[in-house]
Amino acid sequence: MKIHHTLLLALVCTLPSGAWAQWQWLDKDGRKVFSDRPPPFDVPEKSILKQPSGSRSAAPAAEAATPTTPTTPPTQATTASAARPPAGKDKELEQRKARADADEAAKKKAEEEKNAKIRAENCTRARSAKTSFESGRPMRHANAQGEVVFMDETTRSAETRRIQEIIDADCKR
Repeated sequence: MKIHHTLLLALVCTLPSGAWAQWQWLDKDGRKVFSDRPPPFDVPEKSILKQPSGSRSAAPAAEAATPTTPTTPPTQATTASAARPPAGKDKELEQRKARADADEAAKKKAEEEKNAKIRAENCTRARSAKTSFESGRPMRHANAQGEVVFMDETTRSAETRRIQEIIDADCKR
C-alpha cells in the first residue's frame, strides 16, 4: 500500500506545473477574471494580478532591465510579442452562437407562418360570415340565458361591424 502512495506522489510531482497554472487579471470594466489561459494581449501588464511563473511578464522584465534608446533596434522579445496576433474569438463558441441564432430565426419564421395560416383561416371564415349576414336571411344566436333567438337589427349590425373588423385585420395581403 505504501508503494502505491509513493508512486502516486511521484506521478503528481512529474506532472507539468502548467496544469495548475492560474491567471488572474482585471478586465477593462475592472472585474477580476480567472483563467488557465493568459489574458488577451490588449490587457496591460499592470492589470495582471496573478500569473504562473515563467510566463508573460518574464519578457517585459527582461526588457526593463536593458534600457533602450530610440536609436537601438527593438529586442527580439518585443518583436515577438508585437508579431503575435491578438487573441481571437473562440471558433466553437462562434459556431454555437451562429447555430443558436439560426435556430431562433427558424423558430420565429415557423411562428410567423403559423400566425399567417391562422389569419388566412380567420379571413376565410369572416368573409363567409359576412356573406351570410348580407344575404338578409333571419339569423339566430344564443342569448345570455342560452336560448336560441333571432337577431334583432342592433345585434345584427354589431355583429356585422365585428366581422368587418376581423376582415380588415386578417385579410391584408
